[in-house]
Amino acid sequence: MNWLRSGLAAGVVTLAMSSQAFAADYAFKFQSSDPAGNPNFELQTGWTKALEEKTGGRVSVTLLPVGAIVEHQETQDAIAAGILDGHITDTSYFAGKDPAFGLIANPVGAWSDPQQMFDFMTDGGGNALMNGLLEPYGLHFIGATTPGLEALVSKVPMDGVADLKGVKLRAPEGLVQQVFAAAGASPVNLPGSEVFTGLDKGVIDAADYTVFSTNQAQGLNDIAPHPIYPGFHSMPLVEVSMNKQKWDALPDDIKQAFETTVAEFAQHQVAELARRDQEAVAAAKAGGKITIHDWPAEERAKFRKIAIGEWEKVAAKSPNARKVYDVLTAYLTEHGLVD
Repeated sequence: MNWLRSGLAAGVVTLAMSSQAFAADYAFKFQSSDPAGNPNFELQTGWTKALEEKTGGRVSVTLLPVGAIVEHQETQDAIAAGILDGHITDTSYFAGKDPAFGLIANPVGAWSDPQQMFDFMTDGGGNALMNGLLEPYGLHFIGATTPGLEALVSKVPMDGVADLKGVKLRAPEGLVQQVFAAAGASPVNLPGSEVFTGLDKGVIDAADYTVFSTNQAQGLNDIAPHPIYPGFHSMPLVEVSMNKQKWDALPDDIKQAFETTVAEFAQHQVAELARRDQEAVAAAKAGGKITIHDWPAEERAKFRKIAIGEWEKVAAKSPNARKVYDVLTAYLTEHGLVD
């Protein structure tokens, strides 16, 4: 694996660490799945500073951007091997090891608000599921965050599930495409770099791409003036995890500081990115050329019910995926999010 050649890179990173890191009682290297300069990475860096402050300087986390030591899909192995101490990453990158990672990371259609996912994680069994998945690989799950619900870019007005029928919709391969196809859309394989051109030339009518503010900044809403916001389909779970042996060796007050600051960081990230989205929405509305569609709760529930049928197919692929499916659907039913 690429991470086997990372000894030299790790040495360079160690030399670059600040003297403050060496003064800490506990110094760790985490790698993000986001590049430096990305808004998510900037917010994650804020978490490391909050943790250092919370512990009075006893803990220092050096956060590295994607690819700094290993590739994004290799961080789990690198943490188990001690090359990295932890990561902040989209859990779905490890679906190749167990489809359960993909299902819990982005159960397409499950969430209409980040707080629903956070409640599921803390009070609905999600945290226990994550540790059940990660511990056999030598990791401990500290907490979850998310950039929030993605918007859906569309050239055609869509106000409910029935309007998806026949729509040529760009979506990532796998579960996302499965769910949209089951809902009546015609999924199209297209890299993110070709979304703008695909919309402009009519290759696609709509696209699962990213959050509203990014879509707006890239001009997608100008050529596809019927965005759906807030989105109803995709909201990735981003995990903050670290080497289990190193976690187990920490004193309880340091563990508590990790958990508390991750939870606070998650709320801050969601609020900050939502603020940026809301500013972009206001600008779009003020321009008078874009019509924003917000699906009612009953249409979101219809899409979620269709999605559950596709989740069940994933659940059949591994015992862990079945467990995620059972816990997730029980939570959604108990909270009235599905019939």
